[in-house]
Amino acid sequence: MFVKFPQGATERTDKDAAAEVLYDVVIVGAGIAGSIIAAQLSEAGKRVLILEAGPAEDLTLRGYESYLDRFYSSTSKDNQAPYPASLAAPMPRGTDTRRIAPGAPDTSAYLVQSGPLASDTTYTRVLGGTTMHWEGKTPRMLPDDFRMRTLYGEGVDWPLSYEDLAPYYAEAERVIGVSADVEDQSFLGITFDERYVYPMKGLPLSYLDRMVAKDVDGMPVELDGEQTRLRVRPFPQGRNGIPNPAYDGGNGFVPQGAVSTYQVEVGERCQGNNNCVPICPVQAKYHAGKTLTVALESGRVDLIAQAVAYRVHVDPETGRVQEIEYRRYKRPDSKAFTTVRARGRLYVLATNAVENPRLMLASGLRGSSGLMGRNFMDHAYLLTWGLLPEVAGTFRGTNCTGGISDLRGGRFRRNQAAFAVDIHNDGWGWSRGAPMTDLLDLVDNGGRYGESLRQGLVDRVSHQLLLAFMVEVPASPSNRITVDPSYTDRLGNMRPILTYAIPDYTMRGVAYARQLSKRIFARLGAEDHTDYDPNFWGYATYEGQGYEIRGGNHLAGTHMMGSDPSTSVVDADQRSWDHQNLFLVGGGSFPTVGTSNITLTIAALCRRSARAMLTQLDREQAPVQLATAGAPSHREEAGR
Repeated sequence: MFVKFPQGATERTDKDAAAEVLYDVVIVGAGIAGSIIAAQLSEAGKRVLILEAGPAEDLTLRGYESYLDRFYSSTSKDNQAPYPASLAAPMPRGTDTRRIAPGAPDTSAYLVQSGPLASDTTYTRVLGGTTMHWEGKTPRMLPDDFRMRTLYGEGVDWPLSYEDLAPYYAEAERVIGVSADVEDQSFLGITFDERYVYPMKGLPLSYLDRMVAKDVDGMPVELDGEQTRLRVRPFPQGRNGIPNPAYDGGNGFVPQGAVSTYQVEVGERCQGNNNCVPICPVQAKYHAGKTLTVALESGRVDLIAQAVAYRVHVDPETGRVQEIEYRRYKRPDSKAFTTVRARGRLYVLATNAVENPRLMLASGLRGSSGLMGRNFMDHAYLLTWGLLPEVAGTFRGTNCTGGISDLRGGRFRRNQAAFAVDIHNDGWGWSRGAPMTDLLDLVDNGGRYGESLRQGLVDRVSHQLLLAFMVEVPASPSNRITVDPSYTDRLGNMRPILTYAIPDYTMRGVAYARQLSKRIFARLGAEDHTDYDPNFWGYATYEGQGYEIRGGNHLAGTHMMGSDPSTSVVDADQRSWDHQNLFLVGGGSFPTVGTSNITLTIAALCRRSARAMLTQLDREQAPVQLATAGAPSHREEAGR
């Protein structure tokens, strides 16, 4: 459905709150983690308050279309282009990334970077969170990813296994509405229940994918004595395809993303728009607003937009969270705000692996293990690009429909990082700004105009091929998020400081990926145009060779889960070891990031954690009446 605010919703003032019962749960963040938990709790009859730092414009079709208009008219087509800049709730932009001088942190953007490597990783502070600009790929993690220490002597093991999480993966795939075919996704130990099918049938490989597959399928690769034959396979996608009539024992699946049954059938499947990153023009791609709308329509979920969490207050004797103090701004460009406190029985921090630890550290809650904010992870992306000898249909389809997953796992992980390979349908856009840079070159240096310019642009981009190697990065305590009162934003919130470096384990995977790309290009008969600039902000060297390293926006690891409070921040339910009524959820809980995009695993973990929350709420039954005013209960109309 096109998300809209529930009928009859109104805003109530703080004076009404004095007579209200405490919320069962207060959630910070209305991205996929917060929305899934709110929907599941409200379905069970619990009262939930969500605090969202960004505006709520996209709760209406009009608001969503304003994002599209902003994107279309923006000169820069980066991940944040559709979303209005906010001085009150700023968010990082990849275009702001600068090379870090030794000993001099880069403070020019919201995310302070202290080195030694700069990262262009981003996240979106609007309703729906980073699902408003995500790519939409939804692979499961490999079973081996949960046992890296046991199998390969690298990193740490999860307190959960793949088998533990498998039923929640199935639930998450239903929430998102994943399009995929089981036979394409059954590899490297990934298994499914008998007769399981995805909610929607798999989306087909693009013409470019098939061109690559024609020469790459069956290509032999040997690593650490193991031989693997490569295959181009479709990725599971969080976007509407054809509903699978065999789903749910033959009951079928009804997708979200249209305003009528007719449009589900005709207009609101994925239309192959190549600008689906950052925003899908027809809402065929899943975003968390779809789940949030269901939660809001229950009447048991209140949303306060433009509410930036400022401090988590804890009872010093019991360690339990007492309230969350937040600052509510009236306009994104104003310094004016009101300070309010929200109270509940349970509290959930559901922002991301940067903002969760930032808030905890800014609240003076460093954790008894000393690991709050440590072990930051993101995938290291290595891009390689070439020109194919024939027209390959570049810019047809969504950004990425297929790739190579065969080297996501294997015995070689004892020595070097694994990786997945994305085949990009958007040409050299990520690596060199195509097609805009091609257009400028044809005009400025080629003197092209009119029909000659149009044909020249088609000829140039239709041969472009970009391979994006998504390389795993293990947890390292020195890679971390910290805060410093010297760096604050417009509302006085301490800004996150990122300290980040790429370990040799990952760089060995990067170096191997580059050599593999050369073999693939040679097999395709493609001209290799890959050229890494030493002045690039993410330039890193290994064994005398230089590489451009980019971030993947797959934030993980900063409040790692585990089975021992001395070596982790949260337990297997994502509950804080130190604060028994506080859950820190999302990618920050991951002990390893593996070789899959993280959104599906976040969704699965949150489905699991919501059940633990319901159990705890039922166990701690006595709701307490508010003694003082100041904890609001709002259900706000979008755009106020």
